[in-house]
Amino acid sequence: MRWKGRRQSSNIEDRRSSSAGGLGGLGRGGGGGLLRLLPVALRFLGVKGTIVAVLALGAFTYFGGGDLGGLLGGLTGTGVQTTQKASPRGKVEQTAGEQELAQFVSVVLADTEETWHSLFESEGKKYKEPRMVLYRGAVNSACGLGQAAMGPFYCPGDQKVYLDLGFFDDLARRHDAPGDFAQAYVIAHEIGHHVQTLLGISTEVQKAKRGLSEEGKNQLSVRQELQADCFAGIWGNHASRSRQLLERGDIEEGLKAASAIGDDRLQKQSRGYVTPESFTHGSSAQRVRWFKTGLEKGTMSACNTFGAPSR
Repeated sequence: MRWKGRRQSSNIEDRRSSSAGGLGGLGRGGGGGLLRLLPVALRFLGVKGTIVAVLALGAFTYFGGGDLGGLLGGLTGTGVQTTQKASPRGKVEQTAGEQELAQFVSVVLADTEETWHSLFESEGKKYKEPRMVLYRGAVNSACGLGQAAMGPFYCPGDQKVYLDLGFFDDLARRHDAPGDFAQAYVIAHEIGHHVQTLLGISTEVQKAKRGLSEEGKNQLSVRQELQADCFAGIWGNHASRSRQLLERGDIEEGLKAASAIGDDRLQKQSRGYVTPESFTHGSSAQRVRWFKTGLEKGTMSACNTFGAPSR
């Protein structure tokens, strides 16, 4: 990626010199039904169709196994804001590599801001920029205590993305998905969850889950995660087309990362067999498909995962 020398975001909150101080709530939204999701999703995505068919389609879920239980999933509830205990003067001790990676993350965040401001303005809406919190080990959020083992996550309660930079080592080594665009895909996916929050989609998904079976809830979770993948692809499209940020081989890196964290692949690696009804993020093929859709189309109307066929 051609990221060096580009604008960095002012929305970075560096807590790497801090220690988490307590456990916050993990409250989750509820109420409503599946049909209530239809007008919101279709109104903002501009797609005609029905979401009712989601309940009749195959179930998908996420099983990270080990230290990847929350990989790219994001926390979907709201809770109580907890405190953070900072080290004296808040000085961050970091290697040169960590410093460069922090700068890279800030540039990617800034570029997502460019994309989503433009897209929201084209729809007569105002984009509210999220903040990104860099931390080490554990961190307090409005969604509760986050840990590095969960992977990056987005908290709608405070509209912040939480990231331990060490996750990228795991992505490259354990999941064989190295490269800066693979890392950028991870960030853009979490920003996709922020977009869903701003559009009201996340709230409606939570309401729609009330009264559903675990399988039904998993189905909606998969649709929401795949849409965030598609939104990540939209960012990639605009970053390449409008700002020439991508280089040769970048797209392949991103697609490889999307494939590496599919539920089926993670389950197979973790326990040797796959249970599709427990998926919550989507299979490797699905994640690649929707990330690629966003990359190719570059429009929110192409990302109606709630009304699309299951495969």
